[in-house]
Amino acid sequence: MAQRRHAVVSFAPLKASALLKATPMSARSTETTVTFNHAFQIKGLDERLPPGTYLVVTEEERLDSLSFPAWHRTGTQLHLPAIATASATRQAVTIDPEDLTLALIADGRMPIDRSGAALPDIERPGVERPGVRPAGSKA
Repeated sequence: MAQRRHAVVSFAPLKASALLKATPMSARSTETTVTFNHAFQIKGLDERLPPGTYLVVTEEERLDSLSFPAWHRTGTQLHLPAIATASATRQAVTIDPEDLTLALIADGRMPIDRSGAALPDIERPGVERPGVRPAGSKA
């Protein structure tokens, strides 16, 4: 009668930290809010939206082909209705971030420079931009 040989193989359990290091995050979502003082229109939406604070979710995926961390925006959603509005239903609509920027500029919430580029951080405390003064400041 032939003897069977069995190999004994043991596996050490992986720690959670090792799993996290082995699988880098390839997608992320960033939530921000935008506030409109006036009714506004976003391209692609049928109706004008009322003033208020809205949740905006930006989806991005990591570009692994580069030697430094970089992200590519894959989608932007505007959540309706405004945050403070009581509603039985809510929806997230996909929008172009450029259209959102244009709506913020039209609302007077985002200043623009001489080239027409939006300057979203000009009014943040502690952020200085050479050659650019916040609205209302004296020379």
